[in-house]
Amino acid sequence: ETDANVEEFLNAIADETQREDSKKVSAMMETATDAKPKMYGANIVGFGQRTLKYASGREQEWMQIGFSPRKGNLTLYLTTDENWDEELLAKLGKHKLGKGCLYVKRLSDVDEKVLNELIEKSVENIRK
Repeated sequence: ETDANVEEFLNAIADETQREDSKKVSAMMETATDAKPKMYGANIVGFGQRTLKYASGREQEWMQIGFSPRKGNLTLYLTTDENWDEELLAKLGKHKLGKGCLYVKRLSDVDEKVLNELIEKSVENIRK
């Protein structure tokens, strides 16, 4: 976690569509976590706190969920495992998955209500 200003970071996104999409995702995540956004590193916006525990026994404070406006897509960090809700993903629209990451080129490619549900479910799963 850094002290960088999230609003300044979001306003500095050069691509207008990605900037507006990032602001919408930020609002969704803030509502789902009931936490203010914070910067993690130079380009990840995170929400909430949790302790990650590694197999080695090492622990690290990290965000519950977050996103990063990357070149070519928005990367959403929604879960730490691969237990995605397949029914919701089938309704989402154009996306790609990675372990714990959901990649969306732009919000107009997906159903925002379904995306919001995925965000809310991710927070519920993390808090269990």
